[in-house]
Amino acid sequence: MKLAEGIRRHGFRKWYERQLLRSHGHLVLTFLCLIGVFASMEAMRGTLGWAERTEELLSALLCTGAGVWALRRYLALLHHAELAAHQAECTQCKAYGRLDLVQSDASGDRVSVRCRGCGHGWRIET
Repeated sequence: MKLAEGIRRHGFRKWYERQLLRSHGHLVLTFLCLIGVFASMEAMRGTLGWAERTEELLSALLCTGAGVWALRRYLALLHHAELAAHQAECTQCKAYGRLDLVQSDASGDRVSVRCRGCGHGWRIET
């Protein structure tokens, strides 16, 4: 979910929480894929025929590909959320995450926000 849409729908703190949950879900998927790779390699040791070994090798390659994709997605989502979080503190009153969306660009990743406490405005760019 884009930053502007997330702030508009849920507020910044809920958007940030959801981004962290999504990213850590991908980390869990990475861990499960790693278990799948190890299980495929272990199963490959007990096979005698080439057909069974090929099947286990394809399973290991599939788990590796899915694991690499999930790890990259985890890092991208976490980076995006942390980049926005470091810019979510009002420089005037030091309130964190208490902001309203003023406007956003077409991509939704550059937003102008205003502090709910003091009304100070600034831009968040991710």
